[in-house]
Amino acid sequence: MKDKTSFIPQEGEARPSRCPDNSAFKQQKLPAWKPQLTIETVLCSFFLTGAFCLSVGVCLILSANSVREIQIDYSDKCSDCSKLRENSSNWNKECHCSVNFTLKEGILGDVFMYYGLQNFYQNHRRYVISRSDAQLLGRNVNIQKSYCTPFTTYRNGTPMAPCGAIANSMFNDTIDLFYNLNSSVIQVPLLKTGNSWWTDKNVKFRNPKSYNLSSAFAGTARPPYWQKPVYLLDEEDERNNGYVNDDFIIWMRVSAFPTFRNLYRRVSRIRQFADGLPAGNYTFHISYNFPVTKFKGRKHVILSTVVWSGGSNPFLGIAYVVSGTAATLAGFVITAIHLKLRKKKTYFQK
Repeated sequence: MKDKTSFIPQEGEARPSRCPDNSAFKQQKLPAWKPQLTIETVLCSFFLTGAFCLSVGVCLILSANSVREIQIDYSDKCSDCSKLRENSSNWNKECHCSVNFTLKEGILGDVFMYYGLQNFYQNHRRYVISRSDAQLLGRNVNIQKSYCTPFTTYRNGTPMAPCGAIANSMFNDTIDLFYNLNSSVIQVPLLKTGNSWWTDKNVKFRNPKSYNLSSAFAGTARPPYWQKPVYLLDEEDERNNGYVNDDFIIWMRVSAFPTFRNLYRRVSRIRQFADGLPAGNYTFHISYNFPVTKFKGRKHVILSTVVWSGGSNPFLGIAYVVSGTAATLAGFVITAIHLKLRKKKTYFQK
């Protein structure tokens, strides 16, 4: 080890300089432009900003108001099923209910079906982190060392697939839509794939590699509140099974607020529904599985269109209008102060 005294400069030796190099960058001598804030430039900035925000806000609000939407709360209309689901021992008993509604005017264009939950807090820290991203990528990992606790393994040591509180509480109501045309009942064709984000479907979620899914998930068990294993989430489409199931992927993207909606289905524009949903009488057939009574929640099903700015949420437009109004008012206040001081011939000098 070198002696510390070896770093002390000897008599006659120059001490090392700690000054930065004499360059334009290190001496902060780079050419710069400093705007001169005159009353004209300041007022123009405020009024132009206000005009821009107001125009964008009005466009966003008008766009949001043009969205066609119908929302139905079926929490009370399926009260018998709701009472059945209050007892967790009835998890394997099926319960169905129907909700009728009428469209006085047709919903033209692409129609999206959402399910909505109210008073369901997904933003709790322990809930948000209760997942294993490595497991969802199809890797063979020890989930006991993950944040999935207590939804990791059963008492006999069998691991859960998928693990964690988010997956365990997955929304599992089944909703079908029927069109009542005269005396016939026509099931509305719904698309259950292509609803999740591309990055989620192809990057963040992958199934374990095996010749079939049942063997890939051999040695695992479904979460406690699930009615079927993960490799049977969609028995009609093998490509929509396991961790890459669209309903599962959408549910795993948690919401920041207690009232939220998730995309459930899209109306397939074929046959009578090529232009959207025609006016008439409709019925929702619901397989009621998701309990909400214990946390005083509500459940909704929403039919909606979308526009270039998104759905029917006017928040962004209102935010732009408020910002534009504030900037415009600030411009008028600054103008009044300037005129008042100029009339008094008040000048600020150094």
